[in-house]
Amino acid sequence: MSLFDDHWNPRIVGELNGQHVKLVKAQGEFEWHKHDNEDEMFLVIEGEFDMELRDKTITIKKGEFIIIPRGVEHRPVVENEVQVMLFEPANTINTGQNEKSDLTQEKTEWI
Repeated sequence: MSLFDDHWNPRIVGELNGQHVKLVKAQGEFEWHKHDNEDEMFLVIEGEFDMELRDKTITIKKGEFIIIPRGVEHRPVVENEVQVMLFEPANTINTGQNEKSDLTQEKTEWI
C-alpha cells in the first residue's frame, strides 16, 4: 500500500486460478454499478467503509469482507480513507461491463 497514494485505482499484486488479487485505497463515493458475469470480494485491510446496495447499506470494518454476487448493483462509500484487497476474475472491469466513466480503469497496473 505504501507504493501508491491515489484513490479508486486498484493495483494487481497477484493472480491465481484466473482471479486477480488487487490492492486499492479509496475515499469518497464510487459510482453505482454491477458486474453481470463476476462476483467480487472486498477485504478491508485498514479502515472501514459502507457498501451501499439498492435495499440496504452494510458497513465492512478492518479484517472483515463482503462478497458482492454478480448482477447486484452496489456502490462503495468511504468517509475516511480505507485500504482494501479485492479478489475478482481477471477480466473484471471496475465500473462494470455496461458503461464507462471517468472512474473506469482501462488497464490495471501490476505492482
